[in-house]
Amino acid sequence: MIDWYVFIVFIHVLSAAISVGPLFVLFAILKKMRRADTTLEPAYIAIFRSVVRLIKHAGHVLVGSGILLVYLGPWPWSTSWIMLTIGLMVVSIFFLARGFSSTLKKFVDPEVDRLFLITKLHNATWIYITLLALMLALMVIKPTLW
Repeated sequence: MIDWYVFIVFIHVLSAAISVGPLFVLFAILKKMRRADTTLEPAYIAIFRSVVRLIKHAGHVLVGSGILLVYLGPWPWSTSWIMLTIGLMVVSIFFLARGFSSTLKKFVDPEVDRLFLITKLHNATWIYITLLALMLALMVIKPTLW
């Protein structure tokens, strides 16, 4: 017999890993973009977009499994670490859209400062990793703050 709660925890943890892990690949892509000529840039942008898309879809599974875990589990929605995680998640969703997608669209403009955009993507990647790490810490530590 399958323990569905444990299975959902596994899916939740797996989707968290898929949400965070590919972000570190982006640093290698950004490093190559700094040195690459503009003919290779569309390929790097396509990889970057694919990674962001993977992160988004893993985030959907993460949110869905998280909702199921709260619904089936022992913690009420008013628990401090759940409320803070939801707050950070909302911030990260807006940040993912503004920090990556809008910046990636600007690469088509030949007049744009490529190095500035690459630096902006590098900083956005670290900020997003930090947001995800904070959410992960809240879910693992489960601090009672109020």
